[in-house]
Amino acid sequence: MTETKITSKNLYLLLPYKVSQLAILYARKFNVTIIDAIRAIYKSNTYKELEDEETKLWHYGPVALLEYISEHH
Repeated sequence: MTETKITSKNLYLLLPYKVSQLAILYARKFNVTIIDAIRAIYKSNTYKELEDEETKLWHYGPVALLEYISEHH
């Protein structure tokens, strides 16, 4: 079994899962639909940071990402 390292070239594979998990929590916290939550996340500065492999924000789980996006909302 080979270990796959997350790089700027393959990070995009991980982002839809991260966004979907975050969207569920975001929708509950801000009382919006899942679609509105997804839109808000993709438009956020947090998502721009999440897209940047160097920030290592992709290491965060959905609860930590919700806290992060709430602070930077």
